[in-house]
Amino acid sequence: MEILSVQNCSRFYGRGALQIAALDHVSFTVNKGEFVAIVGPSGSGKSTLMHILGGVDQPSEGQVVVDGTVITDLKEDKLAVFRRRQVGLIYQFYNLIPVLTVEENITLPLRLDGRKVDRDTVDQLLEQLGLTKQRNFLPSQLSGGQQQRVSIGRALIHHPAILLADEPTGNLDSRNTQEIMTLLRISNKQRNQTCIVITHDENIALQADRIIAIEDGRISSDQVIRQ
Repeated sequence: MEILSVQNCSRFYGRGALQIAALDHVSFTVNKGEFVAIVGPSGSGKSTLMHILGGVDQPSEGQVVVDGTVITDLKEDKLAVFRRRQVGLIYQFYNLIPVLTVEENITLPLRLDGRKVDRDTVDQLLEQLGLTKQRNFLPSQLSGGQQQRVSIGRALIHHPAILLADEPTGNLDSRNTQEIMTLLRISNKQRNQTCIVITHDENIALQADRIIAIEDGRISSDQVIRQ
């Protein structure tokens, strides 16, 4: 079942002779439960693409459909609600709220949405993330790997249609990198969570089931490496 459709998306900056195409007529689809890596060198357009997929930025041309909703047609207020409910975002720099505990950071999307926090769900997620003992810690009391686990928990707590991770291991050592990738794979397999990871690291990309390569704002290859 198709969960994401990107149709002829472009993103231009500047005008006239100075115009730059960060994305140039990109089209692809992703099925529910797929684990996809989007790769490319710095400046290739992969982060621009992620921002458009997550509704953080709008394309200059084209359309993005997430779980049946044309997000490129939504007004900003409705897009903000959709983003909060249907898109899980994981960034390289964690973006945790420093005055909130681990548990409070993870459940923040639910509380912002006025939704009830299910204690059993939170307990299970904390256990899966290996953060049960740290539930009342502040971000400053955590290692980098633990902080990234909190950001993963925050992205997963509301069962989003898609999980988008932008260089999620960029600040981590090799051991923590593998632990984070293992957590993403577990979520993908056990929850049937659709995951899209933006990375320039070939070793990270090879842990996905499908690799989409971007060069100069265009898709240069789209390869399924495992079923």
